[in-house]
Amino acid sequence: MRLIYTAIAIMLWTANTFAQHQEITAKPDMWKGKQENTVDTSSLLYAFKSGTVNGHFRYFFMATDNAKGLTDFHANAAGGGIRFETAKFKGFQFAVSGFYIFNIGSSDLAKKDPLSGQGSRYETTLFDIEDPHNTMDLDRLEEFYLKYNFKKSSVTLGRQLINTPFINLQDGRMRPTGVEGIWAVINDVPKTKIEGGLLYAISPRGTVKWYGVGESFGIYPSGVNTDGTRSGYPGHVEASNLVQIGIHRELSKKTTLHAWNLTVPNVFNAALLQLDYTIPAHQKGHEYYGSLQAVKQHALKDGGNEDPAKRFIEKDNGSFSFGARVGYKTPVWDFSLNYNRITKEGRYLMPREWGRDPFFTFMPRERNEGFGDVHAVVAKAAYAIPQKRLKFNLAGGYFKLPDVNNTLLNKFGMPSFVQINADIRYSFAGFLQGMDAQILIVGKMNQGETYQQTKYEINKVNMVLYNFVLNYHF
Repeated sequence: MRLIYTAIAIMLWTANTFAQHQEITAKPDMWKGKQENTVDTSSLLYAFKSGTVNGHFRYFFMATDNAKGLTDFHANAAGGGIRFETAKFKGFQFAVSGFYIFNIGSSDLAKKDPLSGQGSRYETTLFDIEDPHNTMDLDRLEEFYLKYNFKKSSVTLGRQLINTPFINLQDGRMRPTGVEGIWAVINDVPKTKIEGGLLYAISPRGTVKWYGVGESFGIYPSGVNTDGTRSGYPGHVEASNLVQIGIHRELSKKTTLHAWNLTVPNVFNAALLQLDYTIPAHQKGHEYYGSLQAVKQHALKDGGNEDPAKRFIEKDNGSFSFGARVGYKTPVWDFSLNYNRITKEGRYLMPREWGRDPFFTFMPRERNEGFGDVHAVVAKAAYAIPQKRLKFNLAGGYFKLPDVNNTLLNKFGMPSFVQINADIRYSFAGFLQGMDAQILIVGKMNQGETYQQTKYEINKVNMVLYNFVLNYHF
């Protein structure tokens, strides 16, 4: 005991002698680094003081106007965030960012429609999809990484944002999907870019937590198994990490080849091959373009769990998709015609928590993930007025899906539909420079049989979705 008392006495004496306490008559020095005027340019302190700070404020109004007799939903979200990244120090950089969100006036997002038993589909992902009652405590440490830069390449360790065909930021809500792991980007091979890495945690759009790879499966609605029973994989997928790699190779000045592979051990493997081609037109700044794409997916081992009812993908199952696009682009116009086919081989399955579809026919606010035997055709037109800082986008598509009762190929009970998107964007100047606005209106009309069951209609077809977004970046 005497030895313990002696040790405590020494620690107290040391603390009293060397502790840096703050006198109440002195100015606060918690941020005293700011008052240092002379800094060694080769020091770590200089890298921090020479770093960059960016901010982002965002307001989002969203409303779903469902068919007569079904419940409508609306939401108002507002939030902001700060990002800091140091200057390079011996090739290293550190970055941290965070974002907060408030629900500032929305319908009851936990309420279920009395006819269909369904709740809000779109508005909940502005906040916390796991807790629709949460309106205040909506914050997330979004980026927290250490990056090492060498030549034209880099390796990043920690929480970060990436954009790839299978794992990406997703189309707009308040905040994007984030990932955690190690990610490398290699730009030192002539005419070639290589990127990829190992990821072990994901924070999906519409959540405030970080999840292990297996835990992230099924946070969003999970649909049904191929036999029609409710999917049992949420919380039961056995996967601790994933590996993804992409290679981009310039075959010529007009042709680029993209190859991606995603492996989730014990669950599935997915590979994408895409060829992009451009042909300059007679007028300067005008060009024709085209692309071909193929995606192959197959289950690994038990598809995520030994129990068939808890698998993400059926054992020995897989899917195949192919698509094409052709287009014509000028300095102000961009037209394209897009087609995609998911064959009858099986459902194309990719966790919706990880990102949007990579298909040319993708249109914001709907997906083809979870379906097989799909034909999709989409026409897109974009018009920009640079001097007015205006952009207009119009898209229309027809999506032929399997019957809603064909659970073998229709995971989410979605009927065939026609979708039309109208998107207007404006960037402010002068006093409001840094601010931009967006209006997106989405209409979806039923083209399939719903068997007079409202669960196949609400939030899916015969509806209009309104979006208004304001951003301020500094």
